[in-house]
Amino acid sequence: MAIDVEQYYRQYGPLVLRRCRYLLKNEEEALDIMQEVFIKLLRNEDKLEGEHPSSLLVRIATNECLNHIRSRRRHPEDYDEELLLRIADATDEESRSSARNMLDRIFGRELESTRTIAVLHLLDGLTLEETAEQVGLSVSGVRKRLRSLARHVKELEDMQA
Repeated sequence: MAIDVEQYYRQYGPLVLRRCRYLLKNEEEALDIMQEVFIKLLRNEDKLEGEHPSSLLVRIATNECLNHIRSRRRHPEDYDEELLLRIADATDEESRSSARNMLDRIFGRELESTRTIAVLHLLDGLTLEETAEQVGLSVSGVRKRLRSLARHVKELEDMQA
């Protein structure tokens, strides 16, 4: 008999979230990984039995968190969020014009798909895997484009300083 993932989510979601918070020390990442735990459970619900659900969920959460930590160490994504916020927060005409110019310089020599990747991952908050699926590239291809874009932004900022 398949497990009831919805009921597990209601009953054990807080337990899983606490485990993720403890391991990741980051609320946003903990919420994302908690969701990944239950997505993984959904994908495999017909293969699982309902014995010891809390142990199973804590083990899945621990593995997902550790994988996330390892991935984060291997591929640190260092984006200038302050610059993104300044561009997004431009309200008066001069600020909007300046933001448009900055975006033109940032994306001027980038492929259209790199712009799409940046919006999906950096603004919409999709994971690297989800972004890769949306644009038809591998995760490493998406990561490479984002790193290149980050270097380009850094170069432009250094020129402005």
